[in-house]
Amino acid sequence: MADRLRALFKGEALTYAYLLLYIALSSGQIFFNKWVLSSKEINFPYPLGLTLLHMVFSSVLCFFLTKVFKIMKIEEGMTVEIYVSSVMPIGAMFAMTLWLGNTAYMYISVAFAQMLKAIMPVAVFILGVAAGLEVMSCRMLLIMSVISLGVLVASYGEINISWIGVVYQMGGVVGEALRLIFMEIFVKRKGLKLNPISLMYYVSPCSALCLLIPWIFLEKTKMEENSSWNFPLLVLTLNSLCTFALNLSVFLVITHTSALTIRVAGVVKDWVVVLLSALLFADTKLTIINLVGYGIAIAGVAAYNNHKLKKEVSRGNPEEAESSQPTLTAASSDSNK
Repeated sequence: MADRLRALFKGEALTYAYLLLYIALSSGQIFFNKWVLSSKEINFPYPLGLTLLHMVFSSVLCFFLTKVFKIMKIEEGMTVEIYVSSVMPIGAMFAMTLWLGNTAYMYISVAFAQMLKAIMPVAVFILGVAAGLEVMSCRMLLIMSVISLGVLVASYGEINISWIGVVYQMGGVVGEALRLIFMEIFVKRKGLKLNPISLMYYVSPCSALCLLIPWIFLEKTKMEENSSWNFPLLVLTLNSLCTFALNLSVFLVITHTSALTIRVAGVVKDWVVVLLSALLFADTKLTIINLVGYGIAIAGVAAYNNHKLKKEVSRGNPEEAESSQPTLTAASSDSNK
């Protein structure tokens, strides 16, 4: 009996440790990126360049872990046809999400960006209806309306609003919504089951290529002309390593808990980011209207997650309900996941 209790306690402690790791890494990565992009000491206001570095680092690290040291294993079954028709669109949308999401931090506060991200279920649902993956109903229309109302109220309460930053953030939201739709259409329906390592291994090089092209035209010349930026190798390595570790923490949480647990953890993480950003960054000025609006939006998001989980269970596929969580999050580099 004592052994069983000890084993149960150990399992519970391990689960909470993974959840805390996910929340810490996800929140920390957002603050880390914001600091790198806005720090006067580093002087590196190049979101495209930062995101490109993350994807190159992820590509190289995945290659060494899976092909050289063979510490981790990638899923088999990938073909050239599947890569071109499925992985490349996902990689392009992932690159778009990270690029625009990181750029938004140049214009708006971390807290406000997080509030705007609450609109994500609305974007996913609308695009899902357009793609024939979702069905419009009065219940879903009410949930989407609550989320939209909350985001509008939070935006109304923002003191120093930058519409350029809002446009960038909304572009990142659309990119992430399209990525999730493409995941559903191109990956799940073809029977591919990709764990985070496999997904990073296949998607990261494609995303890096998609980011390289706009970087050459938009930031390369600026970076060459501005020789005053100082990005220490240690800081760069830590920043990129945090991105990689975040994706692994998502895998650990999914493996040891359920989809509902990680979604709840995501909501907790969002509130942690909003509240901590008010303490860490001078550009964050939270108002009562901000918090009320964000609270309304989060209530809508919780209702949406609950509805999705019930829908998955009603299909008679409890395994899908336990694992139905996007495995490569935008939060990893914007953060958005």
